[in-house]
Parts: sequence; structure tokens; C-alpha cells
Amino acid sequence: MMTLPTIDRPPSLVEKVSQSLAALVRSDTHEENTRLPTERELATQLGVSRSVIREATKRLEQQGLLEIRHGLGIHTVNRLHKPLTDTLHILVPDEMDRLRQLLELRLIVEPENARLAAERATEDQRIALRATHQHLVNAKTPADSVAADMDFHRLLAVASGNQIAALILHSLSDLLQASLNRGYRRVTPHTAIHQHHLIISAIENRNPAAAADLTRQHLISARTDLGLDPASPSAP
Repeated sequence: MMTLPTIDRPPSLVEKVSQSLAALVRSDTHEENTRLPTERELATQLGVSRSVIREATKRLEQQGLLEIRHGLGIHTVNRLHKPLTDTLHILVPDEMDRLRQLLELRLIVEPENARLAAERATEDQRIALRATHQHLVNAKTPADSVAADMDFHRLLAVASGNQIAALILHSLSDLLQASLNRGYRRVTPHTAIHQHHLIISAIENRNPAAAADLTRQHLISARTDLGLDPASPSAP
């Protein structure tokens, strides 16, 4: 029996508009909370109907790139992680179980991020890692420590050169923040400061194996700080 090859479906107008708006929103020239032109103005500029604009902006709102504020217009946001965060709270309702599973995932992903960063990080990225490490050293409050720690791991993912890895970590930022908040309530930042310093040194020395191993040790230490060791009563 004769079979016919499938025909690629061209993107719809909504998909094209969504892609165009997403590229605009994620460009360096647009900061978060920038107000976009009105629905009517976007329709005129792009040469499509207002219903196409309405559907495209709703799609980007669901994806976490836009926020439609009734009476206030369309604003850019950076909430790519929100859909996953909401799903995680439904899928894993117990907080400690979420934190345990987060550490398991981080042990899979972040040592490889560090290994790739040691191979690929640019000079600017190494400088940024040092700068955010200094923020952790200078932190005066647990909230400051959490913010600096989150920035360090985010920049580590970016320095890996793998955009998907960076997006995965960003998508877990709410959960990571909850994990760090708990950790810094239980321990001082001194251990993290020392371990981050060693990881950065390995990256600066272009030593992928050491960077990966040090990151793995750092995460195992964090798991202990959270009381999530396999032998802990908190862990299933």
C-alpha cells in the first residue's frame, strides 16, 4: 500500500505573532514590567486582527512572559517558572518531599553544569560568579544570603552554555528559594561560602572534573543541612 509523506504544517498566525512577541519580550532592550503597545496598536503594527493578538498574548501569559492587566495594558514579566511551580505543589504536596526530590534533581543536573562551566565559561561569566560570591560573603541577613546563593547557582547554569539547563534551574527558583530559606535558618553561610569559593576556583582553573566533584559535595552538604539525608526521619 502506498504511503504518503507527512506535510509540515506551517505555523498559524497566532504562533507567528507569539514568536514575534516572545522575541521582543526576551530581547535585551526590554526590561521586566515594560508596558507593550495596546492590543489595537499591536494588531496594526503586525497586520493581523485583534483576536489574533488577544490569543497570542494569552498564550504568552500562560507561559509566563506577559501579564495582561485589565485596564492597565499588557506588561512584560519573567515568570517562566510559574507553570512548573504550580504543578509541583499539586504533584508533590508535601513540602519536605518536594525539597528532597529537588536535591535529587540538583545532584543530577548541577555537577554537570559546573563541569561544562569549567570548559565553557567566558571571562565575563567568571567575573559575574566572583561578584555574586562576594555578595554572599558580604551578606548581612539570611535573606541576603539566600539571594546571593540563588544567583550563584543560576549563573553557574548560565555559564554551562546550556540554555535548557539554565531554564530548568530558573523554573525551580521558587522551590530553590524555599530550600535555601530552610537551610540558612539551620546553619550559617560559612560552609557555603567556602564551597562556592572552591567551585569557582575550579572553574577559573578550567578543571571540569574538580568543578563537578566539588559541586556534588556541596549539594550533599546542603542535603545534610536540610535534614534530608536518606537516614533522616524526614526522608521517605
